Amino acid sequence: MVHYSNKNFVPGQNIGFMLVKARNIVSCEADAALKELGVTGQQMGVLLTLHRGEAMTSVALSKLFCIDTGSVSRMLDRLESKGLVRRIRSTEDRRVIVLRLTPEGERIADKGTEFIVPLLNSRLSRFSEEEFSEFFRFLQMFLSD
Repeated sequence: MVHYSNKNFVPGQNIGFMLVKARNIVSCEADAALKELGVTGQQMGVLLTLHRGEAMTSVALSKLFCIDTGSVSRMLDRLESKGLVRRIRSTEDRRVIVLRLTPEGERIADKGTEFIVPLLNSRLSRFSEEEFSEFFRFLQMFLSD
């Protein structure tokens, strides 16, 4: 089904614009909430992903977050310079660099949800349980290939 045409497309009133705006709002709020931990929302996303073992290489992070490998490398450089992440050459395949959290990275990742959960709950507070489930389902549908 076609939902947009040249006639009904309004730049500031379309799904793409609203998703970007929602992402930017949550990102700014996450950055502010996480400031005392010394990381940004995007950096916390990487730390939590590594903490939970959902991705362990820069390529896997790039695919998961749908961002280019150069951006991932720069973020990992910042996390490494903060002493939160280590890059370790794989013993099984020397071409692969595995990512590991340092003890300080583990500590910050452990605290991450204490900051992120209230932020998301605040944004979702106007949703009923049913509306939240539908919203989540719709986002999953939108993001599926």
